[in-house]
Amino acid sequence: MTNPEIAPNSALLVIDVQKGFDDAAFWGPRNNPAAEANIAALMDAWQATGRPVVIVRHASVRPGSVLAPDHAGYALKDFVEERRYESLLVTKTVNSAFYGTPDLGDWLGGHGIGQLVVAGIQTNMCVETTARMAGNLGYEVLVPLDATHTFDLAGPDGVSLTADQLATATAVNLQGGGFARVVTTADLLA
Repeated sequence: MTNPEIAPNSALLVIDVQKGFDDAAFWGPRNNPAAEANIAALMDAWQATGRPVVIVRHASVRPGSVLAPDHAGYALKDFVEERRYESLLVTKTVNSAFYGTPDLGDWLGGHGIGQLVVAGIQTNMCVETTARMAGNLGYEVLVPLDATHTFDLAGPDGVSLTADQLATATAVNLQGGGFARVVTTADLLA
């Protein structure tokens, strides 16, 4: 595959890069320790080229959540906060950034944006949900998997998957399902 062509107004969506995700006791084991450095590199590149950056923050409504607005974990991680500049900030309470305030779809449409790069936390939750919905809505979606991370997860009947297995499943779901093209940070920076 060749490196993707990045549109001059391609929007970088930085999903839920919040301090609460650093709470290993709450979330359990994670994958991809390079995710934050890759997200920062993408934010720097987008800002250096004048492309829009949208920061999405999760405001959990679940009691006891480390991402609840009244918890210290609700805050953006420092490296994101330091790079916010003029970025649009969308706040959501569900997995998709398209169900937040202000309305992401309206903002993208108003700016004539047709290409999205989706990075952040968690790979198999809010990143995947936002990318799937964006693909359904007709956007060209690129997901640099190495600019995401997730956590081990237990499912029904005692089945558990590691964070790496979940990330692989997300890559297969997104690209195999035609929702998005899975790329690397290096592909986007080339």
